[in-house]
Amino acid sequence: MIAATAIAVSVFVAFQVASELLGWELEDTAENQLRADSRVLATTAERAGLARVQLPPYPGSGRLVRVILPDGSTRTPAGQPALPPVSEHAGRVAQGASADLMESKDSDEDGYRIYTLRAGDGAVQVARVVDDSPINRFGLGMLLIGLLCMVGGALVGRTVARTGLAPIDRLTAAAVRVAHTRDLDADIPDEGGGEIRRLIQSINDMLAALRDSRRAQRLLAEDAAHELKTPLTSLRLNVELLIRLDRRGTLDSALPAESRTRLLNDLGAQVGELSTLAAELTDLARGDVSDESTEVLDLADVVVAAATRARSRVPDIEVALDVTSVWVSGRPAALERAVLNLIDNAGKWSPADQPVQVRLRAEGASAVLEVDDAGPGIDAADVPRVFDRFYRADSARALPGSGLGLSIVQRVVDAHGGRATVARSARGGALLRVGLPAAAPPAPTARLTAGGDTAVR
Repeated sequence: MIAATAIAVSVFVAFQVASELLGWELEDTAENQLRADSRVLATTAERAGLARVQLPPYPGSGRLVRVILPDGSTRTPAGQPALPPVSEHAGRVAQGASADLMESKDSDEDGYRIYTLRAGDGAVQVARVVDDSPINRFGLGMLLIGLLCMVGGALVGRTVARTGLAPIDRLTAAAVRVAHTRDLDADIPDEGGGEIRRLIQSINDMLAALRDSRRAQRLLAEDAAHELKTPLTSLRLNVELLIRLDRRGTLDSALPAESRTRLLNDLGAQVGELSTLAAELTDLARGDVSDESTEVLDLADVVVAAATRARSRVPDIEVALDVTSVWVSGRPAALERAVLNLIDNAGKWSPADQPVQVRLRAEGASAVLEVDDAGPGIDAADVPRVFDRFYRADSARALPGSGLGLSIVQRVVDAHGGRATVARSARGGALLRVGLPAAAPPAPTARLTAGGDTAVR
């Protein structure tokens, strides 16, 4: 419909312009012909005299002639249709007031184009019937052509629209099918061109991302179930033992106070381990989704806060800080959690008399954080999988933890556009290195001190 309407408007405008141009051209041609015929008749009339000049018989169509005598009377060829009366302006031409005159006159039936030219003591007139038939025929032809173009444009537009929208229809059907079946494995065929192809490719990329997300969720659920199985089994067995002994009334005799205290401590440790694992699973499952806003912050403040939390959680951990002020753009809580996990991981391996060393410095356009311990280090075979979820080296099986701490570090660092690596420290232990893009510090703000002076913060 849009194509047909556009063609109709185009044909109408073209018809109007062409009709005007054709009318002007025909009128100009007719006037030139009238002038030429008038000059020939005037020359003949001047030689023979207006009263005696031989007027050719009227041929039945075409031009009409008339001679205006000095007394105002007129002569016309025999059999010629009567022309409109001589106008006042034409009479003045015959009287010598002006040389010529082009005018249009209407009679009862026809319209005339009349040219009056001074000749001798009078004037001659040559006229032609105004014929609109060429323009009418032209208009009829344009109308027929316009109708054919409208029909053809509508058919072509419909064909082009259906052909162009066919990939969209198939894309819609495929999207509906995916929504109903929840099958993310079927890619939509890449067809069409231009914007449609880019749209299909974008949707296929979205489906691939959804497949990866579903696969990651499934792996996380499977890994979580596997990791939860051992502590839950141990916790259930210990609780069942206590319940069974309590029902028999032999709890005090079967379990001495020392054994009962050790069992209750084990239960508390297992519950704590489950709580930590659940919190880490929740944090990991959320991925990059967070309500925390990004801000420009001093990473040194984050490192100091994380070290303080680590000391409060495990008083036996000694943390040696060597930090300088480096500004980054990030989420404070997520970065603090990552730094805390690094310190906790190093604290598990570092001997009691060796502190965990935490260093922060600016290195080029990056903020570099290093955490190293004096433990046994990481085997070369374990280095590629250090940041994998739930991965724990054989030497770490007996230590507390879920294997999620460094995975969370990796996710936070990736979300901030950084890079986490592992190497061997100078003390022989593990050196975990995090590089984050540095940011320009915020502009200083002025504040009033207690004495009324202005200080820069």
